[in-house]
Amino acid sequence: MMVAPAESPQLHAGSVARDARKWASIRPLPETLISQIAAGEVVERPASALRELLDNALDAGSSRIVVRLAQGGLDLLSVEDDGGGIAADELALALTRHATSKIATLDDLEQAQSLGFRGEALAAMAAVAEVDIVSRRAGQPGASIGAAAGRIGTLTPAAAAQGTVVTVRRLFHDLPARRRFLRSPPTETGWCVEVFKRAAMAHPHVAFSLWQDGRASLQYSADDSAAGLQRLADVLGRSFAEHALPVQAQMGPLAVRGLVCRPTAARARAEVQQLFVNRRWVRDRVLAHGVRAAYADVLHGALQPQYVLLIELPPERVDVNVHPAKSEVRFRESQAVHQAVFHAVQQALAPALSGRTEVNSGGPAAEGASATAYRGSRPNLPFATPGMLRQSALPLASRLQAYAPLEPSHAGHLAESASPNAWPSEQLDRQATTVAPSQPLGQAIAQLHGIYILAQNNQGLVIVDMHAAHERVVYERLKTAWDQRNLPTQPLLIPAGFAASPQELGAVQDHAETLQALGFDVAASGPASLAVRSLPGLPGPADPVRLARAVLADLAEFGTSQTLEQRRNTLLSTIACHGAVRANRQLTLGEMNALLRDMEATERSDQCNHGRPTWRQVSLDELDALFLRGR
Repeated sequence: MMVAPAESPQLHAGSVARDARKWASIRPLPETLISQIAAGEVVERPASALRELLDNALDAGSSRIVVRLAQGGLDLLSVEDDGGGIAADELALALTRHATSKIATLDDLEQAQSLGFRGEALAAMAAVAEVDIVSRRAGQPGASIGAAAGRIGTLTPAAAAQGTVVTVRRLFHDLPARRRFLRSPPTETGWCVEVFKRAAMAHPHVAFSLWQDGRASLQYSADDSAAGLQRLADVLGRSFAEHALPVQAQMGPLAVRGLVCRPTAARARAEVQQLFVNRRWVRDRVLAHGVRAAYADVLHGALQPQYVLLIELPPERVDVNVHPAKSEVRFRESQAVHQAVFHAVQQALAPALSGRTEVNSGGPAAEGASATAYRGSRPNLPFATPGMLRQSALPLASRLQAYAPLEPSHAGHLAESASPNAWPSEQLDRQATTVAPSQPLGQAIAQLHGIYILAQNNQGLVIVDMHAAHERVVYERLKTAWDQRNLPTQPLLIPAGFAASPQELGAVQDHAETLQALGFDVAASGPASLAVRSLPGLPGPADPVRLARAVLADLAEFGTSQTLEQRRNTLLSTIACHGAVRANRQLTLGEMNALLRDMEATERSDQCNHGRPTWRQVSLDELDALFLRGR
């Protein structure tokens, strides 16, 4: 006979308590508790309170905003603006729940152009902290009012400049359960600074100042440029700005602007990935995926791109009322927005070297984007140095006609000029060598270990990874030929046969049309063998068996669920890798110069198909420093 275990007193008491709650009467919550519950959705920590106050200040049309923090906003959080202000007889109303001047009807909500619109932020703060407001409208007397624990104080006259000052003190001080979930003051300060910087990036025409514990911390003067890209560079700092490319594109009613970093500046963590929609910071998978897709051809491995993008579109095409913290949005036409972001970023990353405005002396870096991506005047970014190489605006055909490759016979002349008797000792100083502005990669002078091309340009020494560079050139040509349905084929005089695995045999049967579109003629030559009869037309020799097996492996991995267009880039990249020049192949100076010119005319030539850099610049100043010249 089994005996049931005795129930513990604690378990029995818990069951009784649950039963009591189950049958408790329904009753309305106290107003104070309602306000505190609502406040939890709006005010999670000082940073969320700061975001709401900044939204109100910006909606008021401010041109200057000052933020003050004490102990990370836990003891004090103040936002001062010079906007339109609040009328004295409306100050008490501003502290009540769901009171706002920004919407009045459902149509207003669906087309909300203001950052704040729910009218609950000040009331929520007053439920969990002490709030004081001092405000004055132009031509009216100033007034102040306070609130705490959900109770609104008395309105009193106050001397004040036009605008509003909202001060929040002792946040969650009387709610220890909420206070325990907050972090240390330095951590809370960090989150407040992030909110402050986001507001500054989204509103470049407004001057911002931040004070922490009585000390000036950050200050951004108003950016009067049309695009406001200088503000982005100022906020994100030199380490970001020196690798940044401007983005500015208009696609119908949708505009995309901002800065994206070159692929070589990608990092293991997503440290700088900022997205704004109608000047509101958001988290959005559609936008993030569009950016990532634009980097797919140039990013190495699992590295994360760095960017800040601001998207503007008509308010009726985006729903901002889908998240309590207003950090998420829903697009009416998400696919169109995705494609707009994808193409804008892709255009910024794509320009060939010959089409760029400048090349940074620190490496394969250019600030200018293509004409379609950046039509405004070039931003005065802090990394623009006088030593940058300015590019010619000549059309591509003119530049190629003007190109005269350095003949091999010049190598002897260079060696001769470097002999001890060629130059008097007083003339051993640097001899200026001028390269045509249309040739930013300069003229080839040597090949190093059969791997690297050494060239000199007006800035100094250029080092090129010849396989990586040629791989990108071939890849872009294959993509163009594919888009034009003009991919060349190269029949083999003698078919190349090989023993095939079951997966390879299956890939040939399942993907016959894809192989034909890629320029392959591969067919079974036996029960367990395949024969390659033609290959894609490549500029250099390729091992037909190795190339065919690599493509078949890609096709087997992709399966049949993806469309040919989605597979295109990976397949063409595989073909290009096998068709590019290999290490230890000796090139003449003419061949090296031809590759340099091809790189200058090829989109995305700064990176190979796998995202690795194809070339590096070593400036004359860096070379001088290596040899202590001028010291």
